[in-house]
Amino acid sequence: MSNSKLYPFKFNPILKDKIWGGEKLSKVLDKPTDSKECGESWELSGVKGDISVVAEGELKDRSLTELIDIFKGDLLGEKVYSKFGSEFPLLIKFIDANEDLSIQVHPNDVMAKARHNSFGKTEMWYVVDAEPGATLISGFNKPTNREEYLEYFNGGRLVELLNKEKVVNDDVFFLPAGRVHTIGKGLLIAEIQQTSDITYRIYDFDRTDAQGNKRELHVDQALDAIDFTFYTEYKTLYDKTAATTELVSCNYFTTNKLEGSKPIERNYTTIDSFVVLMCLKGEGVIEYEKGKMHYKLGDTILIPNKLNEVAIKPEEASKLLEVFVPN
Repeated sequence: MSNSKLYPFKFNPILKDKIWGGEKLSKVLDKPTDSKECGESWELSGVKGDISVVAEGELKDRSLTELIDIFKGDLLGEKVYSKFGSEFPLLIKFIDANEDLSIQVHPNDVMAKARHNSFGKTEMWYVVDAEPGATLISGFNKPTNREEYLEYFNGGRLVELLNKEKVVNDDVFFLPAGRVHTIGKGLLIAEIQQTSDITYRIYDFDRTDAQGNKRELHVDQALDAIDFTFYTEYKTLYDKTAATTELVSCNYFTTNKLEGSKPIERNYTTIDSFVVLMCLKGEGVIEYEKGKMHYKLGDTILIPNKLNEVAIKPEEASKLLEVFVPN
């Protein structure tokens, strides 16, 4: 199959109801669900059992795995393909927290490989919308260690040891594997993470589902996964007024924010990676070598590595996240 078939891809969202979910994914981001408990929209996924499927164009109904098998490095970038093969390395989501999520932690690469034959789970959050007074938890509020953590946990006071942050729109949090965290109610978040669905649930506020069952906890597994390092600042600070700015760069992904009403020319020649664009505001057109594609709020678009020059032309003031794998 020739490179002429490569174009920017949109995928059908994979929608997941959660005990803590709400209605913002449909009402704000126009995702196709009537559920009142939709918690996650998996926008781009290579997780087994939840592989994204192309939504439109010549390759409609092809899976992400099929695209990788067909186009290889032309889709992913040669270095990304040589490292990950047919496993897409990132999982891209929108999350609607109508209630608090569980307090949780994710394993790093070494632990995830040994325990689950999986990647670890380092991630970042971009706050798309925060209701007044919304909070989240990231890390600890003082220097601590395993022994003190267990004292607080066994005493039912774990929340007292954790760092609670007041949150507003456009806040960013980077969460390396091992950091204890939770998303608080009233937050709509864009999440970029390694391809992994492994979560160790530490505390779930004694909630029960519709059948009266509590969700499984993973207290012992979590204890081994936690990084007890204390940081004085957990929020990622950046210039919110800049039209183009880097938000996060780690071994697994780099995320930039592109914002404004003027056209933005992007040259990806030096990036040996695919690029993901998530639209958080506005609408417009993405022009590429052989065509153009419309985008709107809530869209996630995969730009193949071969399409290394694109022009983002807003029809109204836009805000996009730009994500790629650094080399």
